[in-house]
Amino acid sequence: MRLFSLVGLLLIAVIFASCTTTPKKEGIFMILPSPSSVVISGISELSASDVEGLVDQAKSDYISGKALQESVDKSVTFTLDTSLDLKAEGYTLEISEDHIDISASSKEGLWYGVITLGQLVEDALDQDAAIPLISVKDEPALQYRAIQLDVKHHLEKKEYYYELMDRLADQKINGIILEIEDKLAFVKQPKVGSADAWSIAEWKELSEYAMARNIRISPLVQGLGHASFILKHEEYKDLRDDLTNDWAFNPLDERTYEVQFDLYSDALAAFPFAQYLHVGGDEVHTTGRGSGKSDLELQLTWLNRVSKYAEEHNVTPIFWDDMPLQNAGVYGSIFNRKLTEAQVDSIWTVNEPNLNKYVDLFPKNCIYMRWNYEMPETHGNNRAMKWFTDHGFQVMGATAGQTRWVLMPLEESNTANIRDFAKISIDNKAEGLLLTLWDDDSPHFELYQRGISIFAEYTWSGEKRSSEELNSAFRQRTFGSELAASDYAFINDLEAPVAFWKNALLDSRDRNRLKRMENPMQDAVLTLPEADSPGEWSERNKEKLAKARESQQMVDSVLVKIAASKKVALRNTYTLEVYEQVAKVTQFSNKSLLLLAEWDLAKTVEERDATKDKLLSLEGEWKSQMGELEKVYGKTRVLDKPAEYILDQDHHAHLANQAVKFSDWQFYVENLFIQKIKEGNSFEMTGDLKNK
Repeated sequence: MRLFSLVGLLLIAVIFASCTTTPKKEGIFMILPSPSSVVISGISELSASDVEGLVDQAKSDYISGKALQESVDKSVTFTLDTSLDLKAEGYTLEISEDHIDISASSKEGLWYGVITLGQLVEDALDQDAAIPLISVKDEPALQYRAIQLDVKHHLEKKEYYYELMDRLADQKINGIILEIEDKLAFVKQPKVGSADAWSIAEWKELSEYAMARNIRISPLVQGLGHASFILKHEEYKDLRDDLTNDWAFNPLDERTYEVQFDLYSDALAAFPFAQYLHVGGDEVHTTGRGSGKSDLELQLTWLNRVSKYAEEHNVTPIFWDDMPLQNAGVYGSIFNRKLTEAQVDSIWTVNEPNLNKYVDLFPKNCIYMRWNYEMPETHGNNRAMKWFTDHGFQVMGATAGQTRWVLMPLEESNTANIRDFAKISIDNKAEGLLLTLWDDDSPHFELYQRGISIFAEYTWSGEKRSSEELNSAFRQRTFGSELAASDYAFINDLEAPVAFWKNALLDSRDRNRLKRMENPMQDAVLTLPEADSPGEWSERNKEKLAKARESQQMVDSVLVKIAASKKVALRNTYTLEVYEQVAKVTQFSNKSLLLLAEWDLAKTVEERDATKDKLLSLEGEWKSQMGELEKVYGKTRVLDKPAEYILDQDHHAHLANQAVKFSDWQFYVENLFIQKIKEGNSFEMTGDLKNK
């Protein structure tokens, strides 16, 4: 009887519990990039953890080459129907009470339907919420959505690139232009490859990994100009246009093409799925060794040769278009917002004949890439693009997520430029857009991720979200749902301190150009206060000190937000660690400046001596900070170049090209400042300070 009573009570408890189960919670779902249309009408009966298993299996099947439409799982149906009114990578996603339907006109569309389903599952699991009843119709605004991966100044660790391919796939990025320079171990021209270069087989393996995720990698092999990685070597000096300068090839030397074509051949072997061969061609003036030919003639001579090679090898050449526009005299109209449309049209009326004169020499199989990182919306930029299209040429735009920013990308990861160029490209029904991520000053790659997300949004969806909404979606996708709240937004707040940091410890100089100075510590690094002139230094630097105080307060706030974010982030806490290191680096400069002011304004000898001790202790603090930063950065990044690496002539003052050791270029200014503090005899003072 007692046993029966216990069983009966347990049964009643189970029945009671089933009757009082808490209703499933609705979640907040942020798909990135935004779908073309989405309607959520309630919550389904599907288990988020079960659907997570379906997503993982579908991804695994697609990557392995299996046809998703052949899936026999009863909870999901994949339909491949070429008659559907969808673009090539478009899809529909329908989630009912107990079933999921994904339809597309291409296998890539089914893949992207799975990607979106995976984001819904991730949000549901993050929030302990139900899978929604949802109807999605989605397709890309631009067909080609590619990022530039620039490895010329350093490499990441190999596993990082594989993880990056997965991240890019989750944002529906479908192309990479990989600027390879000397990071490929060329077989046909082995002297060009650096000691740390990957083999053809290693790059091919990454290319295959990316292609399985619908990301096609195409190489950029710099040519005509930007050729220092080749022409710095003794074996190639006779191919220089200017024998004293390692920047440009002589386009009239036949061996120039022998070398270039050998590099192309190895690069295409390393990236066998390439649809493009980006040949570079920007920022270069050549003389042809006094040939008497114009710059434009010489460039078109070279461009026709390399474009013919591309055609013969079944890839489409891409060429930066700036030099023909400069040589014709219309380039200035592109980068001047003050010009009216009438003024721009006048410039083109006068100078367009300089282009038209050579129009028949422009190869027709080439894509002319109109790069503009500052003001793509100008009438001059549109006129340039229109000239190419009006003459039957293919044109594609290039925006930027990173240009010459040193510690991290600024201007909200260049949001305005990315948005405007994407809108222009969509309105003009362009094929696609490239996001350049230059390694010239080489911030940590994790700091590019926000810009990539912004680019993914605008190229797939157009302008569907405000900047604040897009940044919230980025944080939710990257770190977890809780960080979507504005309380955890800190990246924009870090921008002003980073911009100030660049030259904060210098006297009206630019960090990038110190290596060219004979005595940078004396002539560029901040002049220290003098013991016999108390207060004069602080008065002279009052604006800089005001910025340091403002920056210090802002960075303190940022560090608090990062610490809070690390506690609740569900993934990608490493990204937060990198931002934390950036913030701490800027704070060191703020602290140093304010300590100098404290010493300069001290009221007593005792106060001044105490502050002097703090200043001298900066060396130990900086070494500790560098140890911490290099430990964090070094988790994914190969910090130093090979010991025997040959630096080139550094025509564009690329910080990352100015030393072999990471800290010797990235933090050259800080190291000089510490040395100046140690050696500065202005801190030596005895006697009564009040009498001075």
